Amino acid sequence: MQTIFKGKHFISLQDWTKEEIETLLEVSYDLKKKFAMGIETPYLPYKTAFLMFFEQSTRTRNSMEAGIAQLGGHGNFLDTSTMQVSHGEVAKDTAVILSRYGHGIACRNCFWEVGNKYLRDMAKWATVPVMNLQCDLYHPMQGIADLMTIKEKVRDTRNLKVSIIWAYATSHKKPISVPLTQSLLFPRFGMDVTLAYPEGYDLPEWAIKQARENAEKNGGKFTITHNMEEAYRDADVVIPKNWGSWVNNQSDKVVDDLLESYKSWKCTEEMMALANKNVMYMHALPADRGNEVEDSVIDGPHSIVYDEAENRLHTAKAVMTLTMGGK
Repeated sequence: MQTIFKGKHFISLQDWTKEEIETLLEVSYDLKKKFAMGIETPYLPYKTAFLMFFEQSTRTRNSMEAGIAQLGGHGNFLDTSTMQVSHGEVAKDTAVILSRYGHGIACRNCFWEVGNKYLRDMAKWATVPVMNLQCDLYHPMQGIADLMTIKEKVRDTRNLKVSIIWAYATSHKKPISVPLTQSLLFPRFGMDVTLAYPEGYDLPEWAIKQARENAEKNGGKFTITHNMEEAYRDADVVIPKNWGSWVNNQSDKVVDDLLESYKSWKCTEEMMALANKNVMYMHALPADRGNEVEDSVIDGPHSIVYDEAENRLHTAKAVMTLTMGGK
């Protein structure tokens, strides 16, 4: 078990070794068990985490705020539209000052070709851990919660058939950070991962290269298909979720001709019937109900979305406990 975490940044799970991730999972399981038993976990008494949000949030904000409170500390929510960031203050100045005021900085910035660079810039100057609450490339908080959920349901993930599938949605042009994070992470735990999407919704070439390398090193598989039915067939876990065409089209327009041409990419009971009889349906939420997925699927017996969402709390607590406390 790895034990040295204090001050470690949490920007991408690619930056964490497999041993470190496994320790993070063990701490998450322990915190979840104690939460269920009503045992207090004041591991970060009087410590402050600054939570900077450039975008809206439900699960991420509340898992962090509730999590730091349950650890005995305080989460200071910062809407960046009310900060001097909105007047042009640079990441360095914000990071240096917030480091002097507290014990951790967490930030969500999903602007394309801006978010990850902003977080890396903050991490360069911060003297406390910087935690990624989602950027344009990565969503490690969601990724670790997804991994925890899968491992709770299936103890041995080797050769588990997991399909990450693009789905039609019109709510907003969503980041690629969730499927990219899952594509990199799941092969590291021996899963047979299929990434399915229609032409035009590619992930970056460097990410695909890393995903294949992760699979090769860890006994997993990583396959790309543009056939939706192929991705559902015999799958043990399906994760149908929309993401935007950012790699090929940087416009932030939500609905365009490309999107409308793929309305058929939807998670239906008919698609689920192609999968393993015990298939699990996952989604980071919020799901675009009626577009990405039928209500009968997300509310049906194969759905584990609420377990997945609950684990966002326990994994967030584990990240803060290790990086803000720790040895």
